[in-house]
Amino acid sequence: MKNTPLKTWTVYTLMLFFFFLLSYFLIKKGETLETLNILQLHSSPNTDSFQIFKTSILHNIAEPGAMLLLQIISILIVSRLFGFLFKKIGQPTVIGEILAGIVLGPSLLGIFYPEVFHFLFAANSLGNLYILSQIGLILFMFTIGMDLNLGAIKGKMGVTFVISHASIVIPYFFGMILAYFVYQEFAAGQTTYLSFALFIGISMSITAFPVLARIVQEKGLTKTPLGTLAIASAAINDVTAWCVLAAAIAIANTGSFVSSLYTIGFSIAYVLVMMLVIRPFLKKIGEIYSNSEVLNKSIVAFLLLILIISSYLTDIIGIHALFGAFLAGVIMPPLTNFRKMIIEKVEDVSVTLLLPLFFVFTGLRTELGLLNTPYLWLICVIFILVAISGKFIGGAFTARILGESWKDSLSLGVLMNTRGLMELIVLNIGYEMGIFPPPIFVMLVLMALVTTFMTTPILSLINFLFPDKDIEKEYIIQQREGIFKAMISIGNPENGKILLDVAKTVLEGAKNSLAVTVLHITPGTDTHPIYGEQYAQEGFKSVLYEAQSLNIPIDTEYKVADNIEQEIVKSANFNNSDFLLVGAGVSLSETPFFKDSSSFGRIKWLNKIINKIAKKQVYFYPGSLIKDKTRYFIENSHCSVGVFVNRDFTVISATVVLLQLESDVFLLRYARRLLKNNSEVSINILDVNRLTEKNEIIRKSFQELKTQYPNAVKLIKQTKINSTVLTKYSFMLISYQTWEILSVSDKNELENIPSTLIINKKESRFHTGTRNKIVSNIPIDPVSENI
Repeated sequence: MKNTPLKTWTVYTLMLFFFFLLSYFLIKKGETLETLNILQLHSSPNTDSFQIFKTSILHNIAEPGAMLLLQIISILIVSRLFGFLFKKIGQPTVIGEILAGIVLGPSLLGIFYPEVFHFLFAANSLGNLYILSQIGLILFMFTIGMDLNLGAIKGKMGVTFVISHASIVIPYFFGMILAYFVYQEFAAGQTTYLSFALFIGISMSITAFPVLARIVQEKGLTKTPLGTLAIASAAINDVTAWCVLAAAIAIANTGSFVSSLYTIGFSIAYVLVMMLVIRPFLKKIGEIYSNSEVLNKSIVAFLLLILIISSYLTDIIGIHALFGAFLAGVIMPPLTNFRKMIIEKVEDVSVTLLLPLFFVFTGLRTELGLLNTPYLWLICVIFILVAISGKFIGGAFTARILGESWKDSLSLGVLMNTRGLMELIVLNIGYEMGIFPPPIFVMLVLMALVTTFMTTPILSLINFLFPDKDIEKEYIIQQREGIFKAMISIGNPENGKILLDVAKTVLEGAKNSLAVTVLHITPGTDTHPIYGEQYAQEGFKSVLYEAQSLNIPIDTEYKVADNIEQEIVKSANFNNSDFLLVGAGVSLSETPFFKDSSSFGRIKWLNKIINKIAKKQVYFYPGSLIKDKTRYFIENSHCSVGVFVNRDFTVISATVVLLQLESDVFLLRYARRLLKNNSEVSINILDVNRLTEKNEIIRKSFQELKTQYPNAVKLIKQTKINSTVLTKYSFMLISYQTWEILSVSDKNELENIPSTLIINKKESRFHTGTRNKIVSNIPIDPVSENI
């Protein structure tokens, strides 16, 4: 039996009616059983109903659970804002997040808005916040342990090992000397000199491996000798520093070195059990799941249980729970894909949600008002200078003595000064153990901020003072040898294969040889450093296979950046590229969120909004194709730029070349190369303004092309673009200037274009000045010259 809509809704309405009717009678019957006036429990009979509601709201806000959620909301908003702002100026987001903690602390919020500060961070409400921040630190140290590749460290135990340990020993000794001079004035009545000196030393010798790795990644140094050396040195530094910190905690807890031997002995035994027993067992588990795309909940729960047990045991032993979390990460199976899946599950919660809580706790302890005299600020400056000089001497001068260049040595000294979050962890441990007095704690927090903040600008200064290469000289050599450099920027592998095919057909034969560099950029510096090599391999796998089948030797370049278009242009200019080929970034095969036949689809304005929100567009708008990002390529590149519009591209065969302006004559050179590189190509010159009759240069170029390929070249003369004509072709060549004009005047006719290459012709910035210096061995070919 078929149910009609009327019958369905009638049944539903009757059901609700009888439910409310019976509920009403039941409630009335139940009220007769009451023996207490509920209203009297909350207020007097004269209290206004809204006042009752208001009192209830204020009571709920002050509840511990609600207050904790309000604190987390405030912390996340401010930390993400500061992180975003510092990312915009080229700084690690961690600096902005640390400053956000200071802003929310007594140094700023507590001074300017004391009522808000004491309400939001009341002393009796910080217990839950502290526990969550410690859980975040444990999870974070777990991921730091997984960042370290012990196999890679073993293979670099020569120069890297010496540099790494020099950058620990020298600043550590400097720190102990400094501790000798400030101990009596600041810490004599609080802790022993041994504990104070050990923690000052460790605070001077820490390098933040995660922050350093991201800076190296963002600077594009990952595969350079400097990047490899810096990351390996920082990794060894991290392992050594945490072992030293564990010993320092043991000594500080027991009061003397002899008494700490029991703690150190148990710690060594625990490390051996983890490395020799638990690690091989976990490796077998990792091999089982190495090819899996996901980890089931049982395995994740088991790994987290190992993390928590390890943290608990090291805390009992007396070397802090964070060391156990770090060690649990180190012993995870050394399989990149396995570690990647674990990190993805852990890092989002620890770094995004819980770590900002730790920054705020640090900010609550950082009272800048304690440094209230010029003398105290002078001591703070001395701390900063000692920290910088110790790391710089230990890293830079040791590297130089061992044979590294001045540029790499200086850069290494700067990179090893990056302290960041790892320093804050050490400082908070020292503060909680009562070793650091509040003024010293504030000085060391400022030292951590300054040394991390200075890394990026000083690296840029070193690059300016020691340029990698003479770009103009390389351009002259490039022209003399007849090398045509093309850079292809790819987003996904499939587009990369298509762009490589287009590059071979369109650009090969411009000079003696074609040199192609394929650039793949992962958007966002939140990409974890451990993923870098894997992302590069995945991104280039299909492109390398396609290059092999097309017989094109290519170089690959992988980077991570927030501003992708800026990084593409920077790479093209730095490499002296003659041509930059990019995709237009337009998808033409998507479908609307709601079809026009649906209820929402009939409301066109609503459908349009919903489709926009859902990022599902089916229309092709020629006028908006060359958007700001693509225009940025064209306006800032020092070479010609090709923007490829993929309209279900398969192969270049029937090609239309659109001539609209006199400057479009250069397109005939590309047409000639198409014919030369692919015998299946036919060229149809669409002469809109009869330029082959009016312009002598265009007429002559066309005649030469027609003479050389009489059966493959055809001239079409018409006064207007016809969309039905364009649909007959598989490929179109058009200049950027012509596209800009037609996308306004004839945009409807361009909606049915085939796959199209939009080209903006530009000479290299060195071309005019160096033209007479070059003795070229390129065969004279007026059609392929100056593309």
